[in-house]
Amino acid sequence: MEVKKNPKANLENHNKQFMLLGLALALLVIYIGIEWKTFDRNIADLGLANLEDEEEIEIPITERIQEIKPPPPPPPAPEKIEIVEDEEEIEETVIESTETDESEAVEVEEIVEVEEEEEMDDVPFAIIEEVPIYPGCKGTNAQKKKCFSANIQKHVNKKYNTGLAGDLGLAPGKKRVFVMFKIDKTGKIVDVRARGPHARLEKEAVRVISLLPTMTPGKQRGRSVGVKYTLPITLIVE
Repeated sequence: MEVKKNPKANLENHNKQFMLLGLALALLVIYIGIEWKTFDRNIADLGLANLEDEEEIEIPITERIQEIKPPPPPPPAPEKIEIVEDEEEIEETVIESTETDESEAVEVEEIVEVEEEEEMDDVPFAIIEEVPIYPGCKGTNAQKKKCFSANIQKHVNKKYNTGLAGDLGLAPGKKRVFVMFKIDKTGKIVDVRARGPHARLEKEAVRVISLLPTMTPGKQRGRSVGVKYTLPITLIVE
């Protein structure tokens, strides 16, 4: 039986195609070879390194020179010593004794001890041991304190110009003026100050409190002291 070849397996039918492909590749290689550009490499001649021409820096060797101090001066010559003969008399200094004998009377001045009065600071009215006494107040310390406050309030209500607040054009409502003063060691009213919504109201409060009578001063530990007192004055402006 004769074996038949497949017509597609016969490569002779593609000879022309292979020849054209080889020709195209050859032309491509020739073209690339013609168009390839090369450059000349220029290597600069740096010459030989001459180490002998390098500048040498000389560092001088210095030595620390210590300051030479002059030698100390020689010690002073001893003073001339005079030899005194034994026959020369030398006066001796006699020190008298200050001790006293029992038979001698010693006068002693009388020493009087002066008791220095301790200075005490001012005490607030709320904690004073013995409150200042307003003229006419009697009774216990608590009763005197209540009588004192009542008479102060009565004095202010009588003397203070209540219509002044309305004349000043203040807004309606309650206005308060706080008055601070002191009853000193002699019972007089001193250091009167006031703080309120208007200067004229403050001035009127100082004037009224300054009119208070002289009182019996307050006492702390049995001694008269200054007593500080604060009084609020309420005014109603309609």
